[in-house]
Amino acid sequence: MITRTNSNSSSFAALAEPIYRETPAERVTAPPDGVVELSIVMPCLNEADTVGVCVEKAMRILREHQIAGEVIVADNGSEDGSQEIAARLGARVVQVAAKGYGHALMGGIAAAGGRYVLMGDADDSYDFLETPKFLARLREGYDMVQGCRLPSGGGTVRPGAMPFLHRWWGNPMFSIMASTMFHAPIHDIYCGMRGFTRSLYDRLALRCTGMEFATEMIIKSSIHRENITEVPITLHPDGRKSHAPHLKTFRDGWRTMRFYLMYSPRWLFLLPGLALMLLGTLGYGLAIPAVHVHGITFDAHTLLVSTLFLLMGAQAVWFAVAAKVFAVSEGLLPANPNYDRFFSVATLERGLILGACSFIVGIGLLLWAIARWAESGWGHLDYASTMRIVIPGFALAALGFQTILSSFFVSILGMKRK
Repeated sequence: MITRTNSNSSSFAALAEPIYRETPAERVTAPPDGVVELSIVMPCLNEADTVGVCVEKAMRILREHQIAGEVIVADNGSEDGSQEIAARLGARVVQVAAKGYGHALMGGIAAAGGRYVLMGDADDSYDFLETPKFLARLREGYDMVQGCRLPSGGGTVRPGAMPFLHRWWGNPMFSIMASTMFHAPIHDIYCGMRGFTRSLYDRLALRCTGMEFATEMIIKSSIHRENITEVPITLHPDGRKSHAPHLKTFRDGWRTMRFYLMYSPRWLFLLPGLALMLLGTLGYGLAIPAVHVHGITFDAHTLLVSTLFLLMGAQAVWFAVAAKVFAVSEGLLPANPNYDRFFSVATLERGLILGACSFIVGIGLLLWAIARWAESGWGHLDYASTMRIVIPGFALAALGFQTILSSFFVSILGMKRK
């Protein structure tokens, strides 16, 4: 029995024999021999150095703890014999042609027959001997059991196991953001070792096919108020020698940030939009009466800048509303009482009335300014007083027109909801 960890497992290459037969993921069904409680799924792309150690540990745990389980290696096009190594050691190998971390896991989970699924990378950084602690919490009734490698959640990071930026900046920052933005009850957003029920996976309808797959699972589970807990684990140094890790710090960090913002219209559009509108309103409150503060006069130029803030802020708020409606109607985000209350008040007809009133008042102010110009014989007008009519008129007309079109657009997006 092989028990070495975090070592070069090139000796597994000697086990490779032409016994492996590629099987498309969509043609694989659950093992017929009894009921499977736990499916251990490992995504794999050229992991010949380590996949054997990982499979052997997983198989050992299933035997020693008498767990009715299976080990599935979701191969994403390995060219180094990883498939043969995994199959020789007892894993069920599933070929997933579509490239991507998410694609590989989707293919492996689709082939899994277990009530519970434990996923973990095949690079020997996660110790599959820790499987029982995940299964124990799943048996207690939790929908998801997230591993935590960071000391903040009781975990341990071995020397050299995690890059400096990942440990002290990226991972803590994104974990705090997930807790703040989505109320995720976890300390280690990036930990790729986690257990979950198959029913949870089916409910979530995950869509991300790249590295965001794991993050999407946590965010959607948190949004849907699923029963989530953490267990501390130990992260070991990557055992691969033939190639560098697949994770790219800045590329994947940006992809995570982008995904967070796309899944949270409140933080991407609504709060920045409301802040801009507040600044614009404050500017109008200072500029219309030409307030003087410590020698500073807020005049027509302040009105122009404030109008810019108002227009940008209103556009951002409408984007937030449209994004929320689309996400709910497409099942990306769940509806909630606040959502229902908002749309019971913010109807299409009320939006049209509000927009029309704003537009009419704005056009009225512009016509008033033209009338004053005509009274002066189409000559020069007092700049300060005229701009206090023209700029608010422009702003109200633009906001009204924007409100009318946006009300129609949001109503169209929400038609599937009715």
